[in-house]
This record gives sequence, structure tokens and C-alpha cells, in this order.
Amino acid sequence: MLAVGLAALTGGTETVGHLIDSVLGRYVWTTAQIVLIVGIGTLVIGTGTAWLVTVFAFPGRRLLEVLLVLPLAFPAYVLAYAYTHLLDHPGIVQSTLRDVTGWGPRDYWFPEIRSLGGAAAMLALVLYPYVYLLARAAFIQQGGTGFLVARTLGHSPIQILLKVAAPQARPAIASGVLLAVMETIADYGTVAFFGVQTFATGIYSSWFAMADRGAAAQLALCLLVLALGFAILERASRGGRRFDSGSRRQADLSRIALKGGKAWAATLACALPVVLGFVIPVIALASMAPTSEQNLFSPRYLRFVQNSITLASVAALVTVTGALILSYYGRLGAGNRAQLPMNIGRLGYAVPGGVIAVGLMVPFAALDNSVDAWMRAQFGISTGLFFTGSIGLLVMAYMVRFLAAAIGAYESGQASIHHNIDAAARSLGATAYGTLRRVHLPILAPSALTALLIVFVDVMKELPATLIMRPFNFDTLAVQAHRLAADERLEGAAVPSLVIVAVGLLPVLLLCRTMAKRKGD
Repeated sequence: MLAVGLAALTGGTETVGHLIDSVLGRYVWTTAQIVLIVGIGTLVIGTGTAWLVTVFAFPGRRLLEVLLVLPLAFPAYVLAYAYTHLLDHPGIVQSTLRDVTGWGPRDYWFPEIRSLGGAAAMLALVLYPYVYLLARAAFIQQGGTGFLVARTLGHSPIQILLKVAAPQARPAIASGVLLAVMETIADYGTVAFFGVQTFATGIYSSWFAMADRGAAAQLALCLLVLALGFAILERASRGGRRFDSGSRRQADLSRIALKGGKAWAATLACALPVVLGFVIPVIALASMAPTSEQNLFSPRYLRFVQNSITLASVAALVTVTGALILSYYGRLGAGNRAQLPMNIGRLGYAVPGGVIAVGLMVPFAALDNSVDAWMRAQFGISTGLFFTGSIGLLVMAYMVRFLAAAIGAYESGQASIHHNIDAAARSLGATAYGTLRRVHLPILAPSALTALLIVFVDVMKELPATLIMRPFNFDTLAVQAHRLAADERLEGAAVPSLVIVAVGLLPVLLLCRTMAKRKGD
């Protein structure tokens, strides 16, 4: 963050003036629009489906309760490739429409998929599970007492949702929407493919197309302020209020059995996000792959797979190790001072990948140049770029970006270990390290595995930082999919996209299994 700020301040007033006069206003307006649409979309879809599966009984509820998580496996840019293949002018839907009706291209109107609205729809379809998961958990935790009291006072289920359940679940719902908003402002692949000009696309264009590092840093600083502003605004809007169920003992929540048209309407409402966000894209990508002329088992593609798996594995190990150290240090210490490193580590999730890339490239490029200049002056040897463009620096960017996710997954398991266990181990002569190795790690193995899996899949899908920071001639599946799609070779992009989705299904299936075992019924 400091590097981005310093680079932005030294970028020169000419660059700032040019940005203000030309593109800055457009970047602000389009970013604000897409954030607003995605925020409202994820709020409505996530909260609405969570309320339906928690409160009502209807055909297919138990299956849909789990399937609603599946779109989380899709990167938004992969969804964009699939729907462009289906809905664009030469796509299957419009071609079939023209063949059946005999219309020409100007004889009918069809929604433009390559637009701001299309990009927002793709993002909302893959990000609503954040809100759904947190809202569902909050509704289940509330129990049935408040619901029963509200029913005796004559409130309908919709009124109970708006006046009782949603206000109590507000922190969870707001956290889910905030996660979706953070992912939206950090997205590059979707908006770049649809030609929507946001801060994310502006950073990449300034860095590569215009070779203007100052402009890239200034746009990155704007995006950083925007991201942190959303987090601070949500936190400040809560004020000093607390949200609690009011009692440890809650009546069981008895679901309302829907019948007839209402039952099938509820089924349709819950099935639609799954069909649009998972089923149709998978079918579209699978139909594109056979004609793509892309051989997944060729040496070239195997190298893409190897690069992706290597980066994801190393980044996952480094990130989870960092999360373990910070979490355990926070557990051992007392007061805010011990929690400070962990809170700083969580900030990374609010920082888009493009901002992290700029923030690391600027100081390390300066360091490389300084070392090279010194070696030339002293020994007549050029060291070149030692840090910049290295895998190590790219892994560092991944760790900054996804450390918060690893901390969250690890802390969920650490909360189940009572402090008395630590005290018992220490009284038996175990050191702090011994307690971690012999007590905590065996208990927390499932949580650590979950954290590894989450970071692994997030790195496999990550695009902005990888595009900017990857070593020369070191491409991943995400980069290959983006390159083919940018060249309008959507059939070719289907092959690496399917592999990314298949890998993304791993943590989603693990999450579905956990949900199935949970006593929520």
C-alpha cells in the first residue's frame, strides 16, 4: 500500500490531469454502476434463496439447498466466455432465432451480452453464494422463537424476513455482500472481455499498453481507496449495535409446507440461479471443447497445467503457513497488540490483485535497478532483474491477496480448541511450539486442509496479478483462457476453462459435504 501511494505521488501532475480529463470519470462511473448492480443482485438472490430453503418445505428443497453453492466454482470470466458463445450475435441462440423466423440482423432486438449489464450479471451469478452461505447460517442460528412470535402477531413470512430475520442477520448478509463487492472491483477478466472500462482494466492498460507506471499506480491508489472505503463504510454503519438471538435456548424452526403453485414457484426460484450459474455454462463449455483444436494432453498444455499447479501449490503452502503463524501468535498474546499482525494480514482481501501487483512491482523493480547499477559500478557485472518477474514475487502477491481467506478457514477450527487445553499442555512441560505441533496441528488438520484447498483454487482462478507479474514465457491455464478469449477463440478458451472449473469444484464439493452433514433440519 505504501509503494502504491508513493508511486502515485511521484507519477507527475501531467498524468493526473490527463486521467481526470480523459478516463477517470468513466472509470469511477462504470465501477460504481457494476458494484451497485452486483451488490443488489447478490443481496436479493443470496438472501432470498437462503430464506426459502431455511423456512419453507417444497419439492427439491434438500437438493437445491446444496446445489445453490455450485456456481462458486466458476470464475466470472469463464462464465462470460460460455454465455458469449451462447448469446452473442453469431452465437447459438441468435443463429437459431434467425433460422427459425427468417429475420435479418436488423429485424429484431436482443440484449447485448458484451455490456456493463452483461458483466454485472456474470459476476452476480458466481458471487451470490457468498451471501447465500452466510445468510443461511444466520437464519438457522436464529432458531424458531422469533419466527413463532412474529407469526402470532399476524406477520406473513415476507414481513418476518424484512422486520425480524434480516435485521438480526444483517452482519452476516452485509459480510457476504461486501465479499461480492470486493471481488467485483478486483475483477479484470470479465470486464476486459466485455470491453467495460473500470479501474481494473485501466491499471492493466496503463501498465502495458501505455507503459505509464505512474498512471497505473495512481489508478491503483484510487481502487485501493475505493476497496478500503467499502470495508470501513460497512463497519461504521453498524455503529455500536450488537446482534444477538436473545436466548441460548431457541425453539426449533418448523418449515412451512408450500403447496401447489407456491411450492413450484419456490422450486423455480431456487433452481434458476443453479441452472444459470452452473448447468448452462458447463453444457456450453463442454459443447465447445470438442471443436476447439486444443489438446489438453499436448506438451504445451501440460506445461500450462504444471505451471498452474506449481504456483497454486507453493502459494497455498506459504499462505497457510503464514496464516498458522499469525493465528497462533494472536492466540498466545493478549490485547490488541497481539491481534494487530493478523488484522493487517486480513487487509489483503480488500486489495485487488492489480493493486497488489503494482505495489510489489514498483519497489522491487527499483531494488533490482539499484542492485544492477551497483554491481555494474563495482564489478562491471549486470545482474538484470533478480526479483521482478520472478515466481517468488508472484507467490508473495498471492499470499498477500489470499492470506485473509486462509486465516478465516484456520480460525474456524482453532475456535474449537479451548484455552484450557493450552494451559494443560503447558503445565505438562510443553513449550509454545510443542503445544502447536503436538496438540493444535493434529486437531486442526481438517481446517488446515480446507485452508490449503481454498487458497489453491483461488490461485488457480486468479488473473490480474498473474497477468502483470508472471515470469516471461510462464503462462497458466487462466492466462491461456484469457488470451484465447481475447483473440475471440472462445472454443479454444473452453478447454482451459473447464479444467479451472473442475479444480474449483473441489472446495465446493467439500463445502457441500459439510452442509449435508450439518444438523440444520
